[in-house]
Parts: sequence; structure tokens; C-alpha cells
Amino acid sequence: MQPQRNDSPWQNNSPFWQRFIRRNIPLLIYLFLAFAGMLAVYWYFNPSGGDAEVIASVVSGTQLSAPLVKNVPAKPVEQRLAQSTGPRRIGIIAGHKGFDSGAVCADGLTEASINAALAEKLAVNLQSNGIRTEILDEFDARLTGYSAAALISIHADSCEPINELATGFKISGSSFTDSSKLSICMENAYGTATQLPYHANTITADMANYHAFREISPGTPAIIIEVGFMYLDRKRLTIESDPVVIGLVNGVTCFLEQS
Repeated sequence: MQPQRNDSPWQNNSPFWQRFIRRNIPLLIYLFLAFAGMLAVYWYFNPSGGDAEVIASVVSGTQLSAPLVKNVPAKPVEQRLAQSTGPRRIGIIAGHKGFDSGAVCADGLTEASINAALAEKLAVNLQSNGIRTEILDEFDARLTGYSAAALISIHADSCEPINELATGFKISGSSFTDSSKLSICMENAYGTATQLPYHANTITADMANYHAFREISPGTPAIIIEVGFMYLDRKRLTIESDPVVIGLVNGVTCFLEQS
């Protein structure tokens, strides 16, 4: 059977574009809806004011990338709590602690016991002021590379009845790190609080070359202080030690305030 010819003059004489539209109406409807959907998505995500821009397009191999930049209004950051720095640490060496007795008086009073008591009182006072402290032994393993705002080694002088001038204190600062500010603060504060004379001319080689100065981390200011003589200054170093402790606390506080 031969197919019948469609000799409708309307179909044969219609322009090509009309015949194309009639034959592809479903496809054209799909394309129209897809285009409308793309416009809706673009409108929804486009920032108000139309300032979005394609900053750069880079062809890499077969891929085309174009980072989009969208203007986002700046929002101030609100800090609810005041930011503060962490507590600074002060290291305190209780002279001769964990090693030997140090100087010893005829009645058995030891330098180590005096140093330990003063170090403990100093630590308690500093901690009550919010300053973190650590008490270290004379040859504490933690001294190797020790880092802190400052290191203070507390010692006492001889218990021998030398003469009436054997009273007072002396300080030696580390030569490995600039410790002059710490030394000056401690000298002024300790002398004012205790009213003891300062013996700048009796600083020994052992004090100037104190072992801890070589062990701690470079950059940590450090001093060794001999707080008084165990013979003539004994009472002040033991049963009436409040001025001694106040002098040490004020010396540390002075240094921290200037740092």
C-alpha cells in the first residue's frame, strides 16, 4: 500500500519557521522553562544593587573556572569580654634547696632554711597579686632553658661574727641577659623596705658567675640576691621578716610594671 500524500495547501505553503515551531513545540516549551528557571535562580542569588562581578576567568585544560565575588556588608565584631594577656611567670630559686645546707650558724640555723622560708613567703605574696610563681631547687632540672619574666635566686650571707659592718644585702645580675632593670628595681625597693645598707663592693665571683645564669633561656632577666647576714641580720631574716618579703615583692612589682 502506498502512503497517501498530504496535499493540504496550508501545510505545503506554510513558511519553514512555522512548520518548525509546530513540529518542535514540546522542545521549545522545555527550553523556555529552563531559561526562565535560570533567570529566576540568577535573580534570587544576585546581590541587591547588582554589584556582583565575575572577577576572573581562567581556562585550565578543559575546565573553565570563574570565581564569583558577592558584596557582603561589613559587620562589626563585638567583643563581649575584655581580652587580657596570660599571667607572667616569676621563677624563685630557694638557695641551696635540694642540694646542701649552705651557711650554718653555731646553733644549727641553716641558710637553706632561711632561703626556703623567704622564697615561700615571696611566692605566696606574688600569687595573691595574680602573678604566677614557681619555687625551684638550687640545681633544679627545670632550670635548663628556663623561660620566665624574671628569675630571682634568694641567698643569705655568712653567719660568722665578722664585724659591725657585716650587715646588709647585695645583688648581682646576669651578664648573659640584660638584667639591669630588675637589679635596679630590686636594689631600690629592698633597701627602702628593709633599711639595710647595700654592699656593692662585696659581690663575689660566685655571685657574678652564678650557675643558673648560664642555664636558663637567653632573654630571661635574672639576679641573685643575698638578703642579709645571718649573724647581725638574723632577727630580720627570721622572726621579723615582713620588711624583707615586702622589699622582694616590691622589687618584682617594680620590674613588671616597667617591662
